Amino acid sequence: MPTERFTFAGHDGAELAARLDLPDGPHLGTALLAHCFTCSKDIPAARRIAARLAAAGIAVLRFDFTGLGHSEGEFANTSFTSNIDDLLCAARALEARDMAPGLLIGHSLGGAAVLGAARRIESARAVVTIAAPFDPGHVLRNFDGALERIEEEGRAEVQLGGREIEIGRDFVDSVRAEALEEEIANLRRALLILHAPRDAVVGIDNAAEIFKAAKHPKSFVTLDDADHLVSDAADAEYAAGVIAAWAARYLDLQAPAPPPGAPEGVVRVSEADPDGFLQDIQSGPHHHALADEPEAYGGTDRGMSPYGFLSAGLGACTSMTIRMYARRKGWPLDHVSVDVSHDKVHAQDAGSGGGEAKADRFTRVVRLEGDLDADQRKRLLEIADRCPVHRTLERTSEVVTEEG
Repeated sequence: MPTERFTFAGHDGAELAARLDLPDGPHLGTALLAHCFTCSKDIPAARRIAARLAAAGIAVLRFDFTGLGHSEGEFANTSFTSNIDDLLCAARALEARDMAPGLLIGHSLGGAAVLGAARRIESARAVVTIAAPFDPGHVLRNFDGALERIEEEGRAEVQLGGREIEIGRDFVDSVRAEALEEEIANLRRALLILHAPRDAVVGIDNAAEIFKAAKHPKSFVTLDDADHLVSDAADAEYAAGVIAAWAARYLDLQAPAPPPGAPEGVVRVSEADPDGFLQDIQSGPHHHALADEPEAYGGTDRGMSPYGFLSAGLGACTSMTIRMYARRKGWPLDHVSVDVSHDKVHAQDAGSGGGEAKADRFTRVVRLEGDLDADQRKRLLEIADRCPVHRTLERTSEVVTEEG
């Protein structure tokens, strides 16, 4: 996943640090991601979501709000309103690159910020919130006894996530005054709400309030046992996959024409976890899968193995070929299913005369349901051998490897 680092001017002119994650292949759309309160653009959940969307052809801009991460400025001088303004500046920075964002994603208070900014970003067609509060003032519950000091002294240190963050009076006043119900009701964008029922920081009732205030199209997906920061890799991958699948319905992701000689386009496979074997597989803008190895072979078993995909291709092609033939003949085939298993056998057992060499054997069990006579069943099993993938596996194929 290519990544470009750059800066742009925030609401008060401070340079904000940004990271633009780009697809390896064609750029089909752009997303703008707002991180959680006092976090940064580089938290694991944001990285994984950006990587997943980039694999689907959607570029993702992540940036640090004023005074956080690698961005300039003082966080103590910011407010919820200035967070929204920073988001608008980020959207304009993308527009200047001819990459106006069609998808807005916000985590926690960043989710509240994208709800507040969405109507002012004309290019936005869809909005995603992750563990977002309905009332931005909800964040003040984490300030313990610091609110009185902020009121008296104008700012104070607050312990958040094991770090001391200086909070100013403007921030407190702005989140208290902000009401998002009207913004949500008049969003006029597709909305996806992701929230975990056991979120101990922002309760699930916030998701219910956002959902109730929003008009259709709106969707809610539970993140089950995820924590507020979606820190578990599996939870982040799940959220990313849901976002990618959902967004494709509302964004105009038009894939370019396939290259000559590849009528079905290019299947792109990229690492999803460099510490293991998990692979992200993308075929055009709408088809995604994960490949992995079983745990016994050092993988995490979160997707089919490469041979599993090969077996799936054989099984799917077999079923389709049988169905097309039965449909053309008008035969009463109600249902067809194919079980495929793969194994290595001695070449001499496979009939190839190769001595001790190993050959691949695919065992295929075809089940035909319907009022078929014996001749029809026999013919359909013969037709199974005409499946194009079957023929490809039986004959020698050429694999050409080039460096990209």
